[in-house]
Amino acid sequence: MLEIKPHEQKTRIDFYATRAMLGIEPVCVSEVIEENGLLYYWHNGEKTRIKRIYNRVIAEDFSRYPDLHPQFDMTQAADVEWIGHPNWFFRISKYTMPLLDHPYIPKSQFLSDFDELPLPQDLENYVLKPLFSFAGSGVLINVSPADIAAIPTAERKQYLLQRKVAYHPVIESPNIPVKVELRMMYVWHDDEARPRLLTNLGRMSKGAMIGVRYNVNNDWVGGSMGIIEQIQ
Repeated sequence: MLEIKPHEQKTRIDFYATRAMLGIEPVCVSEVIEENGLLYYWHNGEKTRIKRIYNRVIAEDFSRYPDLHPQFDMTQAADVEWIGHPNWFFRISKYTMPLLDHPYIPKSQFLSDFDELPLPQDLENYVLKPLFSFAGSGVLINVSPADIAAIPTAERKQYLLQRKVAYHPVIESPNIPVKVELRMMYVWHDDEARPRLLTNLGRMSKGAMIGVRYNVNNDWVGGSMGIIEQIQ
């Protein structure tokens, strides 16, 4: 499992549980060695061949670690199977949201569009997001005109202004009701015409957003799986 400094990530407990249950080792991208198109890492004193990578690396995150110097180039071909190729993050990301128009998709616009248009009068109903961030990094929930004015014009095409989604706390807990975000996980076999629904993930939160950093010191939050009753 490839990550940037996995043992410093907030979700490292998940990595350790995955290693214990499935034998998948968390490896920092800086520890991977490339030799003649083959990838290796040192494990228990032995140089171990990497044949499959479960990828969690997002290229924009490299800017946060200027002293990190990977020994291989993720963009170059190697004899390895990628589970989640690095390019996939760019194909399906927040960048696509302003291009989609559907009742179930929050209305979004590139911030650069407002160089020519007036800002919404009800900014309290919007969030400001960097296009290529993750885990809530850089998101402003309570946006003000001053926040937008502080972003240089040349960088505004890297942000979007998205209408807020109101999460309603629908799950009871011993104290504060819990909000939930339900995600669906699909797998797509090479010999099948379309993806197949495999399972789901219920992300529970009492914070302003869904995610670990917004639920510090909260209880009855985190990840779970929803059991769906089928009526015959």
